[in-house]
Amino acid sequence: MARIAVIGAGMGAMAAAARLAVAGHRVAVYERTEAYGGAVRRLERDGFGFDTGPGLLTLPAVYRDLFIKTGKEPLESVVELVQVDPSSRHIFTDGTEVSLPNASHAGVVAALDEALGAGAGGRWGDFLIRAREAWDRTRRPLLEEPLWPNWQVLQREPYPAVPHKRLLRTRRACTLYEIGAWELRDPRLAALLYGHALAHGVDPGSAPASAAVLPYMEHAFGTWYVRGGMRELARAVYERCIQRKVEFHFGAEVTSVLEKDGRAAGLELSDGAVVEADTVVGAGPWRLRGLVPGRELYGAKEVLPDAEDLHPGRVVVCLALRGAREPDAVHRTVVYSPEPEGELDLFSHGEMPDLTVRIDRPDDPALRPDADHESVVLTATVPCGLGYDWATPGVVEALADRMVSAAERAVPGLRERILWREVRTPVHTERETGATGGAVPPPSLAGGEGTLHPSNSTAVPGLFTAGGWSHPGGGLPHAGMSGSLVAGLIVEGPGFRGSQ
Repeated sequence: MARIAVIGAGMGAMAAAARLAVAGHRVAVYERTEAYGGAVRRLERDGFGFDTGPGLLTLPAVYRDLFIKTGKEPLESVVELVQVDPSSRHIFTDGTEVSLPNASHAGVVAALDEALGAGAGGRWGDFLIRAREAWDRTRRPLLEEPLWPNWQVLQREPYPAVPHKRLLRTRRACTLYEIGAWELRDPRLAALLYGHALAHGVDPGSAPASAAVLPYMEHAFGTWYVRGGMRELARAVYERCIQRKVEFHFGAEVTSVLEKDGRAAGLELSDGAVVEADTVVGAGPWRLRGLVPGRELYGAKEVLPDAEDLHPGRVVVCLALRGAREPDAVHRTVVYSPEPEGELDLFSHGEMPDLTVRIDRPDDPALRPDADHESVVLTATVPCGLGYDWATPGVVEALADRMVSAAERAVPGLRERILWREVRTPVHTERETGATGGAVPPPSLAGGEGTLHPSNSTAVPGLFTAGGWSHPGGGLPHAGMSGSLVAGLIVEGPGFRGSQ
């Protein structure tokens, strides 16, 4: 039985801890804040509750597998999963609206044809078929396997783009923007595509064509809500760890990873305490560099774009509303800006553009004081780590006002219903997760301009990484898979080849 020290209590770290404990190891988690769950947080006030991190879950199979493998109990025995239908409502700048059914190819095609005109659904349906091919080509190396030394193969673009004649030349889309312009050929369909990228913290203006897998994941596996709020999923994973005798130490900031004979041998905490361990699991490669000074953690893979300040963050507006939720209200609505593909670029040049706003209105009594009130969450993707001052109250409140105005297109009279609001920026994210600038990790993507996060193993024997800033990247399913991969590498050794 090995002693394993885990840095951080995010979703990936806890997933690794539970699996390692079941394998017979003695596992202890050291979290610098007073809460588990990483970015999966909840704001509670006056009887209202708000998910300030992810609002919905895709690929629930990742967490179903975690609970089966760590206790032979289904996920549904500890949380109530609700398949959201329709999966989302979309409001475009020209006033067109469409509600898309959950995980139904034919239903989505029909809805788009009816709302956007004949042929629109067919183009989106054909795009999803191509996106499925990209998913099939990258699913195992990008989600289910460790990142091997020959990771350069993932620089090949997996999306089978349609040939496009332009200026007497035949070209194929290499970016998400080009897919929207050349293949979808409708600004509303393009906005639908770009909105999926923004929701995952991916800049649609620079994302590779392989980002087509993001809408495909939602389409193929559906979108799910956890009754009581997404924080309930974090609670369930934490309690599973406790049941498997994982120790948690909150308010325990790690200041360095100890080494002995060239191998990770424990931790030093900010209070001077020393924790001996046979194996250390870190919560972020970028953070580990500061904890293991003078060491090359990844060798050649250091060239991967894993610095958190390269990626966007989020602004979240929590609205406590008077008045009951309408019976026909949709759980998630997306209100698009005039140019969703260029929002982040305008921000980085000092402008405050209109933003694409996601509106979550869960029909959940646990998140409101009574039936005569409603809790609503507005979310927008914004740049961070670029010198934008999210600590300036006037800037933040002005942006929140813009987000509320956009949301009124979906919820008429919204502003008059507001009892109070709380605005959360990348400053809050940085405080809770430690990510510089409050960046949110995107999922790993293949292709020449894709995002590949550093591998779960490092050049230091006995030192591994789990969580959104490690392979296979950010998002609830990807973080859960990082925990599975780390546990496999530790239990089975370097010959581990991932889930089957």
